Amino acid sequence: MCTRLCPHFIALHGASGAGGRVSAANIPSDYRHVTVATSVARRDQAAAYAIVDRYIATFDRQFEPDAGGPEAADRRIKSLYLYSREPGTGKTTTAAAIANTYLIAHYIGRLKRDRQPLQRPVYFLDVNEWQTLFNAFNRPRVPDHIAEPASDAYYRSMEHAKAAPFLVMDDIGVRDATDAFRGDLHAIINHRVTNRLPTVYTSNVPIDELAQVFDARLADRVRDQCAVVTFKGESKRGVRK
Repeated sequence: MCTRLCPHFIALHGASGAGGRVSAANIPSDYRHVTVATSVARRDQAAAYAIVDRYIATFDRQFEPDAGGPEAADRRIKSLYLYSREPGTGKTTTAAAIANTYLIAHYIGRLKRDRQPLQRPVYFLDVNEWQTLFNAFNRPRVPDHIAEPASDAYYRSMEHAKAAPFLVMDDIGVRDATDAFRGDLHAIINHRVTNRLPTVYTSNVPIDELAQVFDARLADRVRDQCAVVTFKGESKRGVRK
């Protein structure tokens, strides 16, 4: 078992347990050690996790060369849309668990192939927090000492979200969006779809209604090569022990 003194633990979590590749991936602190196998959401969402288990079994495809053509499309790691109308059903927990599972598969798989693991193979983008950063530097009369750091953090997150081999976009479509913010969101999704980079989305909006929140082009991009996983029931927040 790998302990905090293990070099592989340090590579993933840092010497303090709060750094390393997991921190670079921006995984929220509450979810930094959860995997698909250990997720508490598995207990209540058996049908969803049956799909998720099949999905993570495709992660070794990241090491296969993309030869192009229609056959290659069937060998790509596809995207997922984790949906429930109710909040608190385990979507974010599951998305983070998938991200951590991908990160571990990437790290171990690269070492087995005598290749250096990437520092940021995964990125977790909380769309609500990202939109808050956008608002912080786009409101009138925002002081420079607030606007400039918010702008830097916003565009840095945008670049990480576009570049990461595997991305989670958490809570997509839950807030009103300006045309400018919607354009940046579309730029991330369009870049990832065009470059065949897998993305896990979470949302309280059915994928067929996403065009009502954003626009038809963005909704079409999200649906492209994306499987919908439905989470059942009511909020479990404050219930699990």
